[in-house]
Amino acid sequence: MSQPDLLSERPTDRLPAALECRQLRKAYGSRTVLRGIDLRLGAGEYVAIMGESGVGKSTLLNLIAGLDAAEGGDLLIDGIAVDALDDAAATLLRRRKLGFIFQAFHLLPDLSLLQNVALPLLLNGLPMARAGEMLAAVGLAGREDDFPRQLSGGEMQRVAIARALVHRPRLLLADEPTGNLDPETADEILGLLKSEIRASGAAAVIVTHSPVAAASADRVLLLTRDGLRERERQALREA
Repeated sequence: MSQPDLLSERPTDRLPAALECRQLRKAYGSRTVLRGIDLRLGAGEYVAIMGESGVGKSTLLNLIAGLDAAEGGDLLIDGIAVDALDDAAATLLRRRKLGFIFQAFHLLPDLSLLQNVALPLLLNGLPMARAGEMLAAVGLAGREDDFPRQLSGGEMQRVAIARALVHRPRLLLADEPTGNLDPETADEILGLLKSEIRASGAAAVIVTHSPVAAASADRVLLLTRDGLRERERQALREA
């Protein structure tokens, strides 16, 4: 079976949804974590997911990112059904279409900051100049030759954000992207995320406990044991 052309460009007005989850399910043994999750994001849409600890927010991100496998349902990224791809094609799709901001950073300790940010560009055969531009955008100009061990937690988070955005992914996934940042830096980073999403026509899903971070999104969803539902803006202001 031939694989979809992952490199083909489409006119903006005919772009498919950046992400579609249809009745996505996940269980660990006898414990069901996600029950029939439905979620659709269009180009440029920015959604925050909130919910109690342990309800499955990070699990949902991991399913979308291909770090875990669902028990059932359908997952489409940029209109491509991930389950229809072989392993090599699925890996290629995620490399080119996704950016992931991990809560634990996952920076490579033996690479400089510039090299860490440049990895997605290198893997995708893209020009390397944007790596320095993204470091500057997150406030780390002049630190290109430093190493992760020289950074604070907040600085490492900024490098992780630059790396996730550098190749202009179609879909950005973020697990507590401002969890290690002071309020002023968090505001700057949230602004950067939104501007990059808008500029590239990407979509973004962030998982957060922060009402401030969630309020920056276009939509706020609450994940419960029964699934996803819209959360009222008033509830955020009162949190």
